[in-house]
Amino acid sequence: MDPMLVIWLGAVVFFVVVESLTVQMLCIWFAASALVSLVLALLGVPEYIQIIVFFVCTALLLIFTRPIVIRLMRQKPVARTNADRVLHMPAIVTQEINNEIAEGQVKVLNQIWTARSLSGETLPVGSRVVVRMIEGVKVIVEKAQ
Repeated sequence: MDPMLVIWLGAVVFFVVVESLTVQMLCIWFAASALVSLVLALLGVPEYIQIIVFFVCTALLLIFTRPIVIRLMRQKPVARTNADRVLHMPAIVTQEINNEIAEGQVKVLNQIWTARSLSGETLPVGSRVVVRMIEGVKVIVEKAQ
């Protein structure tokens, strides 16, 4: 058995194991390059070419694919909730909205929400408002036109 087969197979296994222990995509490029060199060893390509291909393949993968993978990994999925369904919906003030004393509630889609006024104005009970934003567990409303 060709000793380079054992070396490349060991390199593939080593890099895959190290990659599986991390979450930063550090060694996958080396594992892929070692796999290419393993195939070359199976085909009987000279050792010096296998080594050159390993380094060239690693460099090319790092240069051309790593930035794409890093960009894709940084995209955080937006945690969607059904709370955003109240946006732009009409509501009725059920407790006076007064931003200065941090009080106020509205009823929107048959749910009671803590509310604050977008403009800062005090809105009396019974006022018709429209939900403009959600901040945490509060809706930010403005007087309906």
